[in-house]
Amino acid sequence: MAEADLSQTMSEAGAANEARYFNRELSWLNFNQRVLEEARNPAHPLLERLRFLSISGNNLDEFFMVRVAGLKGQQLQGVDLRSVDGLTPAQQLDALEERVDALMGAQQSVWHEVREQLKRASITVLGLDAVDAKAEAWLRAHFMEQVFPILTPQALDPAHPFPFIPNKGLSLFFDLVRESDKEALQELVILPATLPRFIRVPGKAARYIAIETLVRRYCGLLFPGFFVRDSGLFRILRDSDIEIEEEAEDLVRYYRSAIKQRRRGRIIRMEIESGVAQAVEDKLQDMMQGHEAMVVDIDGFMGIGDLDRLVEEDRPDLKFTAYAPRFPERIREYGGDCFAAIRAKDIVVHHPYESFDVVIAFLAQAAADPDVVAIKQTLYRAGKQSAIIRALIDAAEAGKSVTAVVELKARFDEEQNLLWASQLERAGVQVVYGFIEWKTHAKISMVVRREGDGFRTYCHFGTGNYHPVTARIYTDLSFFTADPRAGRDAAAVFNYITGYVEPQHMELITLSPLHLRQNLTSLIDAEIEHARAGRAGTIWAKMNSLVDSAIIEKLYAASNAGVRIELIIRGICCLRPGVPGMSDNISVKSVIGRFLEHSRIWAFGNGKALPNNDAKVFISSADWMSRNFDRRVEYMLPIENPTVHDQILDQVLVANLLDNEQSWALQSDGSYVRLKPDGHPFNLHHYFMTNPSLSGRGAARRKDEAVPKLSLPKRR
Repeated sequence: MAEADLSQTMSEAGAANEARYFNRELSWLNFNQRVLEEARNPAHPLLERLRFLSISGNNLDEFFMVRVAGLKGQQLQGVDLRSVDGLTPAQQLDALEERVDALMGAQQSVWHEVREQLKRASITVLGLDAVDAKAEAWLRAHFMEQVFPILTPQALDPAHPFPFIPNKGLSLFFDLVRESDKEALQELVILPATLPRFIRVPGKAARYIAIETLVRRYCGLLFPGFFVRDSGLFRILRDSDIEIEEEAEDLVRYYRSAIKQRRRGRIIRMEIESGVAQAVEDKLQDMMQGHEAMVVDIDGFMGIGDLDRLVEEDRPDLKFTAYAPRFPERIREYGGDCFAAIRAKDIVVHHPYESFDVVIAFLAQAAADPDVVAIKQTLYRAGKQSAIIRALIDAAEAGKSVTAVVELKARFDEEQNLLWASQLERAGVQVVYGFIEWKTHAKISMVVRREGDGFRTYCHFGTGNYHPVTARIYTDLSFFTADPRAGRDAAAVFNYITGYVEPQHMELITLSPLHLRQNLTSLIDAEIEHARAGRAGTIWAKMNSLVDSAIIEKLYAASNAGVRIELIIRGICCLRPGVPGMSDNISVKSVIGRFLEHSRIWAFGNGKALPNNDAKVFISSADWMSRNFDRRVEYMLPIENPTVHDQILDQVLVANLLDNEQSWALQSDGSYVRLKPDGHPFNLHHYFMTNPSLSGRGAARRKDEAVPKLSLPKRR
């Protein structure tokens, strides 16, 4: 084929793909835009709006350090790996740069608006303007005592090569003139990460000053005898992804080395304060040569993610009303005995409305129970101060057989997980790191207990991490069961991870990368057959991301067969809904609110309209992405207990579909439109904060039928 013909064919294929899929990276930017919009939402308290702004900033930093870094690496290496919508890495980078600039401009606009409102609420961020004498004296003394000794100005000349600047590092560039002889001198001051980004001035009124403003304010003390001709603040982001080498013989040693190397990763983006002299900007760009970094001028606050420090101000009137999660009454009815409660009936716990303490109590009881002989646990993200780790250590020290699958490849938690692994091993826990090429993302815990003449296995399956901090803000499900089938399956999963023994027969669990893709496809096919036979074909699915093109194509086929598909996708969605002849029967919504929707729940009508008692309902650790199907250890578990089935389907999923106060509808052109209550407002987070769980209530439910029945409006 001639080169011109090949180019035309590729162009046509790219156009066809673009018509069927949204670009993954642009879809993610749309998600972060929705997060930013919550910072504009007048329904939120002011400091919560600031929190959303800082989240959007941290999100964008990570996006550059991982996703953009990956695209940049492909471009520099000449890799022509096209996205699902047919774009080359270079084309994606061009499209992203334009959208990112607009997003960052919007962030600065929001910060300007919120800063003014904070000022009216007596929370002030000081600039270089004059302050009262008392504050001036304190600031000067603080600079000399707490900041000056830590700073290390470095001259920039042939004798002093440009120093290393860490990832997300803030630095000040000073263009100086010596007063004695008018000699020009250029200095660099790296602001160490050990210094807080914001310093609070003592007093009742909340007055903060950014560290870079403080240094500029007293730069005369830092450079005595010099006149400051110009100064400029800049910040860099580095490639922070870790690529696994399959020939790595020692995964722990490899990761310890890779974490150190990541701190010196290639510079991906340099942000420079706008308004600095062109000569200063040129000098900085010259010093950054060889990195092929994107360079952008910032007109406003640099490092938006750091604004979360201001949210710590003790102003409950400017934050969400404090919420205390409930502890499941079912377990209290059994005197706090988790095993007795689970043995009597399966339980599902809905975080953060119900306390993560129940998961900790489950493992702590296992650690202390003399009849427990073994505990096996996966750990993806456990946090910095984890009661889960403490329980596993206590169990090992009590002589129980304890196995922990610690995932070293949990991005940005690798170092913490290495520390946990060391502590666990010292206590006698058998620590396993799983597969080199796959992440173990499944959240499973199993406890083997001696009861009577035999053993009983108790299992916990989570849609989220064993992380006590995120469990307070992420909506997830914890499912507890003593079903022997689940226990046998869980044991097979652990044997697969620890010994590479591939399970030959699973009774309940579907596991990736073995059969999850095939079984999910079969479930969709079954709905297609129902629709073709004249029965109702219905799919509801809740997840964080939908990217996999094969699953998207299967959903398109289901839509064309008449299956009604309702998707709740918080983040990335590459599927185009509502396109005539392709996805007429598919709707997609995203929920962004006080809590971060994180649970993965899938429901299939099984020949009837949803919700119904015969529907097939599953919880999972997996999103519908190629990596989750093909390169991760994930699980999918059917929910068969009628009460749990009822809670997940008729409460959790229906509430997500009903929400119209914090939901966005995805349009066929890729835009998102915020839903309007239209006289019938429903906020799913408020609903679950004020209405107790079904499966966890036990006798309390029989005494007080306070949980309203949710129902979807009939479709025309």
